[in-house]
Order: sequence, then C-alpha cells, then structure tokens
Amino acid sequence: MHIFKLYILFFISVQSITVFAQRGDQYIPRLVKQGSATQLIVNDKPFLILGGELGNSSASDMKYMEPFWSKFKSMHLNTILTPVYWELIEPREGDFDFAVVDSMIGEAREHNLKIVLLWFGSWKNSMSCYAPEWVKTNQKRFPRTQNKQGASAEILSPFSNANLEADKKAFVALMKHIRATDEKEQTVIMVQVENEIGMLPEARDYHPSATAAFHKPVSQALFRYLNNKKETLAPALHDAWKQNGFKTSGTWEEVFGKSLATDEIFIAWYFAVYTQAITAAGKEVYPLPMFVNAALNRPNVKPGDYPSGGPLPHVIDVWKAGAPAIDFLSPDFYNPDFKYWNDLYTRDDNPLFIPEIRLEASDASKVFYALGHYQAMGFSPFSIESASDGVKDALTESYSVIEQLTTVIAAHQGKNKMEGVLLDKTLAEQVVKLGNYTFTFKHDYTLGWSPQAKDEQWPLMGGMIIQTAPDEFIVAGNGIVVTFTSNLADAPLAGIAYIDEGKYIDGQWTPGRRMNGDQSHQGRHLRFAVGECGIQKLKLYAYK
Repeated sequence: MHIFKLYILFFISVQSITVFAQRGDQYIPRLVKQGSATQLIVNDKPFLILGGELGNSSASDMKYMEPFWSKFKSMHLNTILTPVYWELIEPREGDFDFAVVDSMIGEAREHNLKIVLLWFGSWKNSMSCYAPEWVKTNQKRFPRTQNKQGASAEILSPFSNANLEADKKAFVALMKHIRATDEKEQTVIMVQVENEIGMLPEARDYHPSATAAFHKPVSQALFRYLNNKKETLAPALHDAWKQNGFKTSGTWEEVFGKSLATDEIFIAWYFAVYTQAITAAGKEVYPLPMFVNAALNRPNVKPGDYPSGGPLPHVIDVWKAGAPAIDFLSPDFYNPDFKYWNDLYTRDDNPLFIPEIRLEASDASKVFYALGHYQAMGFSPFSIESASDGVKDALTESYSVIEQLTTVIAAHQGKNKMEGVLLDKTLAEQVVKLGNYTFTFKHDYTLGWSPQAKDEQWPLMGGMIIQTAPDEFIVAGNGIVVTFTSNLADAPLAGIAYIDEGKYIDGQWTPGRRMNGDQSHQGRHLRFAVGECGIQKLKLYAYK
C-alpha cells in the first residue's frame, strides 16, 4: 500500500510537470485582446497593475529598500517597477551577478507583489550612464554618438554592432536567469527594454557610421509599413512623406525632405532597430510582454532640444515598423497634458500602460480616468518609496477602491460598458452615455456647498462608471456628482431605484448604507464629496 501511494504521488508529480511543460509559453504572463482592450494575463487571470516605480538608485541597495516593502502593501500596490542595472549585473565582461535582482524578486514574493523589470542598458533618459565601466572606458570598441563638430556625448551609438551585441548578451543573460528562477512563480510579469531612449543635443547622431547610414537608401521594411498603414500614420510622419511625393525609394532626405524632422525620423528608425534586436533576443529566451517608454516632448521644441527619436507619438509608426517584437510603447508623464498624450498613445495597435508619472496627489484621480476611459493595463507613479503622507493617503484610497474592483473592471474592459471622467475647474462637467442612460458627471465644487468652491483652482477629481446590468451601474471615484436622464423616447426621465455604498470583499459586493435622503439630495444625484473616495452601486429606472 505504501509503494502504491508513492507511485500515485510520483504519477501526479510527473503529470503536473508534463502539463506545465506542454503549456509552456501559453502559461507565462502574456497579452490578450478582449474586445477593444488589451489585457495582461498573469497566472492565467487578467491582471491590472496598481503600481509604483522606484527611484533610479533605490533598487541598487537592498538594505535601503527594507523599510519600504510594508509601506507598498499598505498602499494597496500590487506591482513594483524596478530598475535592473547593466553595470551591476555585469561588472566585468561575461561575469554576471544577479544577487540584487534575486533579492528584489525575493522581497516582492514575500510581500505578494509582482515586478516589472526596467532594463537600464544602453540608454537611460538618453544617456548611457548605466553601461558598465568596461564599456564606458573603451570608446574605440564601444563608440559614442557625436555632434556635428565630432565631439562625443555620453550616449552609446546605435550604429555600433559592438554596442548592440554587448547589451544584447547582458539582456539575454538576464532573461535566462529570470526564466530559470521565476517562471513558475511569475513574480516578474513584464519588462521595459531600455529607458526613455532619445538623442541629445542633436536631432541625430553624427558619428561617421551614422552619417554613412544617413546617406544610404531608406529600409524597404519601413516602406512596406508606410504603404500598409498609409491612411492611419501619425500626421507628422504622413505629411513629411506626402510632401516629397510618397516616394518608395531613396535616401532619408530624398524621401522625407531636408529638415530636423527627417533627422529625427532617421535616428528613430535606428533606435527602434537596435531595440528590436535586444527585445527579440530576450523574448527568444523568455517571451514576457515587453515595452519601451518615452520621455514626452513639449510644444514648439525642436528635435535635439528634447530626447529625439524615442517612441514619441509623431514617430510612433517608425518604431512600430522597426521594432515589431515590442508589444507596446508607453508615455512617461511630467507635464499637465494628461488626456492629450494618452489620446495619442491609445491606438488599436498600442494599448495604454502608464509606467511612470510624476508622484503627486492628482494621481489618485488620474488613475480612475486611465482605467475607465482608456482601459489601461496599469498605472505607476514614479519614486513611489518617497511618497509624502498626503500623496500616499490619496493614492492609497484610490488603489484600495480599484483593488476591490479589479475583477469587475477586467470583466468589462473592451466591451463599451465602462468609462472614466477627470474634472477640474476648467473642465467641470463630462457627459457619459451607457446603455439607455445619460450620466452627467460634475466636479463636486459645482454644487457650491464647499467654501473652496470659490477658489481660483479646483483639485483634480476623477471617477469611473461600469454598467453591470441594463439598469445597474457601479460608480467609483472621488469628488464627483452624478445626475441621470433616460435615452428612451417614451420614458425620458430617470429615477433612482436605489444607491448603496459598499465594498467588494473577496470579489463579492457587500452593501453598506442605503444612500437616500440627504445623501442623494432627495433622489437628485449620486455624490462623492472632495476628500471622499469609494464605491456606490446604482440602480435606475426610466419613466415619463
């Protein structure tokens, strides 16, 4: 009998290993489409990233990180975006040390957190500051970019095969190690390849090898993409191509004209091709979802005065053509034009993920809009470990609410059943239509009930609404007031059947107070005052 039990246990173990092996890459974190949305699947379930990105140097010292892990859990984060430093994992050529990486993964597992790795390889914010010393000090072997006068910058040239192969070798070693140590646990769920790539202080590289490439014919691979996507190209790229007759052969200046914009298109292509090679090599070892982020340019700034050639909206199609292995391209936010840039990055071929945004109180509202309106895969303020109490508290409340709603959000992404709002004094009202109802969202200060309503500026407030049944809706957010009308011609009025505040506990709705009387202004609205963040379940009826 004892031998029989051992045999059964052995058989079950072999079967489990076999099933896991047969599932292979179908089991690891991956991206899938649901309607118009793209979802990240982790452990075979949709996963919504409620993240925080570490400061650049934080992950280099595990003792420094020790106090923060419990803070992250208390803030309801589920994912940490952490740098991996080329200079630390390969301090000597061919000699790899993953101790810091393993420590980060171990702490994340212990605290039930996931990790997105940020590969600080050839470039970080344009510069090559994270390349190992043996790369930095051998400029003959590992050439830098140059300006028009021939002076070198602290930027590895994308036109050097030696630069590419050294970076690729290190990245492949990293991905092999992650697969060997983490594939079963799936602590690491995604990888950012490089960081805010871009050319400075010129619009393109003037190294002799770069100049030689500039005078060669444009790649036919780019032309194939341009022709296939001609009607949907980013306007700046489309117009530059159009002004020169939509040519399908020629040098960069013959095809796009002589300008700084052409210089940027050129360098964008070679940055993309370089990053494609690294990404494809890493995916061949362990095909986790991989993306590249961009430092956003500002209006009326010339190429070269911002990190040029990175995956910015005006050259996003160059990146799509040159780097098909990259799953999506993402914006990093350090300017106020949140909606404008998100609109440009949200495309059929490019789901939205916000890997980095300035850490401030308004993030607590922006996250609702990103998830509700753009069906984003996730959201991640920068230098999360340094959050002050006020910012920490605001973000914690929003993340707590969204954490409860993750299953509901995942079920409704991409199905036209969900929307988000973002309101301040300049845009104090937004109208949303879902099913048979129209919802008018207003900033809470429009009621005039708060003394702060007279202030020159109002705090940014946000929310989201999810239709869960024909007459039933979940509303979540902060500082919003919602009124309703019916879209039915024979019953144009909408009444409140009930509004319940409550929580989702283990995925199940648990109602709290019935929000009637003063709480719904005698049946006139649903409200979260400024300073309040929560979930309310609403049922409406139409009448005349």
